[in-house]
Amino acid sequence: MKNSEKKVILAFSGGLDTSFCVIYLKDQGYDVVTMTVNTGGFTKKDQEYIAKQSKLVGATKHYYIDGKKQLYDQIVSYIIKGNILRGGIYPLSAGPERLIIATHLVEIAQKEKAAAVAHGSTGAGNDQVRFDVAINVLAPHLEVITPIRNSGIAREEEIRTLEKHGISVPTVSKTYSVNKGMLGVTIGGKETKGSWDSPPEEIYPGIAPLTDTPDHPDSIRISFKEGFPIKINENRMKGISIMEYLTEIGGKHGIGRNIHLGNTILGIKGRVAFAAPAITILIKTHKELEKLVLTKWQSFWKDMLSDVWGNFVHEALYFDPVMRDIEAMIDSSQRCVTGEVKIKLYKGNIIVEGYKSPFSLMDSNVATYGEKNILWTGQDATGFCKIYGLQSVLAHKAYQLGKQHEKQKN
Repeated sequence: MKNSEKKVILAFSGGLDTSFCVIYLKDQGYDVVTMTVNTGGFTKKDQEYIAKQSKLVGATKHYYIDGKKQLYDQIVSYIIKGNILRGGIYPLSAGPERLIIATHLVEIAQKEKAAAVAHGSTGAGNDQVRFDVAINVLAPHLEVITPIRNSGIAREEEIRTLEKHGISVPTVSKTYSVNKGMLGVTIGGKETKGSWDSPPEEIYPGIAPLTDTPDHPDSIRISFKEGFPIKINENRMKGISIMEYLTEIGGKHGIGRNIHLGNTILGIKGRVAFAAPAITILIKTHKELEKLVLTKWQSFWKDMLSDVWGNFVHEALYFDPVMRDIEAMIDSSQRCVTGEVKIKLYKGNIIVEGYKSPFSLMDSNVATYGEKNILWTGQDATGFCKIYGLQSVLAHKAYQLGKQHEKQKN
């Protein structure tokens, strides 16, 4: 084989699975190039550790790529504008990051003239589908190698293999799979394999247990412009910086920790623990502002299509053309979502205290509410009530007559 045909680009986190993948691929005769995409949550120390681990396990080259802006622009912004919570609680904390990683896998493979890419997903979860579908769309000529999925190896055997090579992994990696990113932290482990137990609180990095949260709330104001968060209090900030700030202050108050139970792409039930303070705060505040400025039917149709968008992203269908159509509708719905929301963070709660907008549908210049309403008279209201409920009245009368007719027949 040519050298390019024995070169593989591996999505590398430095954890147990991907460290094992390097050893496995080298044993198969591959020249392994590792690639790490920072989608948020990485410290300088993390970056240094991953690069060191790549070299330790025998990779010939390591790439480090900052993917935060791409993730925010393509995915996070729409999760905020769409108020997207899978199952009503889960803000897609990890899955969309795989899309960003897959696009860079393809780019590095082209740069390195590699014939194959690899990832460390198992054969049970959603990530394998996300990686494979994205790669097949963007570069169908690339071979996709999945050492963990193909070998069906247990974590204990991975640990033994690495130890034979004199390589250690962090203790937490032996028990839990922890993914940190801009959207939060997701955790899988022994407790999430069933439906009853939950991981210990100390497993959630950066999130204070409720017993350790402050006894006094923090009050903040978040400003939005056309659906995008642009300011915290008086400080204008970029979206990524807002996410980082809210992750820190929300984590201090124990915001955004939960466990999601849902349907996997493969059709079985899956359970994941997560902590997502920033996106939880932004969705809550953004949704409240929307209530002030959107009409009932705008909210209805936008919520329906946003749910479809979130499901398609989560289930590896980001590249379906309908997604661009839905994004156009979401973008259009945000033209008046400009204003400010004030909240308190306290003991795991986000307390919304108020909101204002130049496009408010509660503006007294638009309508007067309460007993002094001047948009219609009492006589107008009486006629409206009579007409509005007419079909219900007719249906009820028809049902009574029908029952009477059936009774006479019998």
